[in-house]
Amino acid sequence: MQFDLSYVELALKASLPVQIVMGLLVLASVISLAMIFERLATLRRARKRAYAFEDLFWAGEASLGEIYRNVTTQKKDAIGMAAIFAAGFREFARLKKDPAIDPRSIVEGARRSMQVAMNRELDALESNLSFLATVGSTSPYVGLFGTVWGIMTSFQALGAVKQATLQMVAPGIAEALIATAMGLVAAIPAVIAYNHFSHDVERLSNRYEDFLDEFTTILQRHAHARPGETASGERAAAPAAQA
Repeated sequence: MQFDLSYVELALKASLPVQIVMGLLVLASVISLAMIFERLATLRRARKRAYAFEDLFWAGEASLGEIYRNVTTQKKDAIGMAAIFAAGFREFARLKKDPAIDPRSIVEGARRSMQVAMNRELDALESNLSFLATVGSTSPYVGLFGTVWGIMTSFQALGAVKQATLQMVAPGIAEALIATAMGLVAAIPAVIAYNHFSHDVERLSNRYEDFLDEFTTILQRHAHARPGETASGERAAAPAAQA
């Protein structure tokens, strides 16, 4: 405990510029930790909902119209893959009502809507990642600036002394080095979290892309089917949807 308090005392005795640097690093560290926990919860929720929607979609127990109504009536669940599906199916049902629009244009319109929805979902998943990247890349340099300033101040003070000893130099250098340590403490979790979250977002992006392509293929069969039927002869869900 005495060892920990000595570091606190050194930080409190540091010069004002070094204390400002330390304060900024502590603030950046606290904010980045809050964002890390928030991103952990958000990405975990996105993965769970993606799995749940895929199970519902590929189970084959509900028609596209039923899935659409289930997604849109529960707005809190209309995120991620469900939001991509809802955007594509809504546009498909709207264009399908116009007999003047050819099937290819219908499918292209639905795909564009899904692409826009997917980009919006990925933007939400990538929120705050740029801040973590900034903290991870700049915190060591900010801490180094505090260290350099502290050491420079210590040597300036020693210039007025005729005989310098280790006891006179060590406290000032120790105060300055705390800034570098704090910069590393702020940067390391931010870098690890940024790399981890970027990997998770990339995996979700690939899953969204795969679903978009697979659902586009399904919509192509519906678009080229006869009115009221799918390509396999089953009842089509799209014309019954309320866009």
